Formats: sequence, C-alpha cells, structure tokens
Amino acid sequence: MADLKLLVPELNEAETMSAETARFEELLLQASKELQQAQTSRPESTQIQPQPGFCIKTNSSEGKVFINICHSPSIPPPADLTEDELLQMLEEDQAGFRIPMSLGEPHAELDAKGQGCTAYDVAVNSDFYRRMQNSDFLQELVITIAREGLEDKYSLPLNPEWRILKNRPFLGSISQQNIRSQQRPRIQELGNLYMPDSPRPEKGPEKPHLNLWLEAPDLLLAEIDLPKLEGALGLSLEVGENRLVMGGPQQLYHLDAYIPLRISCDESKAAFHQKRKQLMVAMPLLSMPS
Repeated sequence: MADLKLLVPELNEAETMSAETARFEELLLQASKELQQAQTSRPESTQIQPQPGFCIKTNSSEGKVFINICHSPSIPPPADLTEDELLQMLEEDQAGFRIPMSLGEPHAELDAKGQGCTAYDVAVNSDFYRRMQNSDFLQELVITIAREGLEDKYSLPLNPEWRILKNRPFLGSISQQNIRSQQRPRIQELGNLYMPDSPRPEKGPEKPHLNLWLEAPDLLLAEIDLPKLEGALGLSLEVGENRLVMGGPQQLYHLDAYIPLRISCDESKAAFHQKRKQLMVAMPLLSMPS
C-alpha cells in the first residue's frame, strides 16, 4: 500500500480558483502519462521466498485444490488489534480490516495418492503468522480471506468446506514470489496550509463524504470533502490496490473505503484544493487479470 504523506505547497493565497483547477488538471494529465509509461515497463518489485506454514485441502469444479499458507517478514503486517477489537470492527464494517497477503500463481502437483491437483501459495507477515498459530479465530479468518482472494484473482469458485492437513506443512514446492516495492508519491497542496487553530472534534473523527467516478477506463478519480480544513498540513493518505484510507489533522476526519477496482497505488497522486476544501485523488487502474 502506497503511503502518501509528503505535503508540498504549490500555490500561494493570491492565486485564483481557476489557477488551482488548471493545476489539478495538470496533475491528472501527469498521472495519465505516467500510467502509460508504467504500462510499457515492469513495476519495481522485490523477490521473496515464503516459508512453509500449514496446508489446507479443498476442491473446485476442476478437481482437488491445496492452499499452502506461508509467511515472510517482507509482507507488511495488518493493524495490531486485539481479537475483541477485530470482532467489533468486522461486525461494523467487514471491509475495514485487511490482512496483507501475497497470492502466488497456481502450480500443478501430485497429491499423496499420485493424482493430479492444483496448489497455491499464500504468504502473510511472519510475525502475524506466529500470532495466528495461537488463535483459531485468526487462523480461520486468514483461511477465509485467502480463499476469497484466490477466488477473486483467478475466477475460481472453491468449495466452502476445507480441512488442514496433519503433519504436512505444504504440498509440492513453494516458489519465490514477487511483491511490489512501495514508493511514496507526493500529496501536492493547492492553496494555503492548514491553520493549527482549527477546531478539534468533540466526539471522534468525522467520516467525510467521498465521491468516486471514472475519468477514463484506466483512471479513477476521488473527491473527499473536508470543509473544516484550510489546507493539507497534517493530512495522511494511504492508497492500496483496492482501498483508500485518509486521516485528518487533530483527528478531525477519518475515512477507510473499500474500492472494488484494482488500483495502481504507486502511480496514484493527490492534491488538496484549497478553494473547494477537497482532497482530490487520481488513481490509475491496473488491468484486470485475464
């Protein structure tokens, strides 16, 4: 997940709204050009060798399926929540908690009876894996998310019934995986900086209004209304492959939105429009897997 936190003042107070609008249009044009360049070159990535954990057995319409749950310290950990906090979050918003994981390519293997089958390697953070070993709840949650991730990525309906293999930490061989190296695009400021004497919230952060639309088949735009802010100072923004998380200064705002599209987080750009009091985010889209 790309982390956008660097705030750069671009325009002074004397510049007009039309100048700010033109600057944002320039930002979108730049995002589109960089997307086209990225499509002709491979994104920076890091190769990892996941370590075996445990293996689950299920099936699809095509036959037996085995999922090797692996781990690597190179995978980022999820938010550090207690099980009670996590249960409460899942009850309120099922998309609010995410477990970073790397979904490997399918590989043909032979099962214990010498029959053909398909195996997938799914890697999570090593520290989180060790914590998961002591929690049936976390273990079942990871298996559920891994299964859903494989179904979505490979259009592969899996049988909801599964079981963990005893005394067999993996099936076949665990291949190396490439994970995308995280970069930090800038949040550019269109207007004045946020004034530190802005009012503080009385009852926790406010969830701002979010407006999303497709500017082009490969470019998603977002407008986040922030009427209490005068600028971008103190704003934080994280853009993941299908998630947008924003935090406001002094806990004025908090937004955690699931986006059902594959976002190129490394190519995403954001700008705060001082006149409109909006955070605008340009998010190039990744092509859907064939």
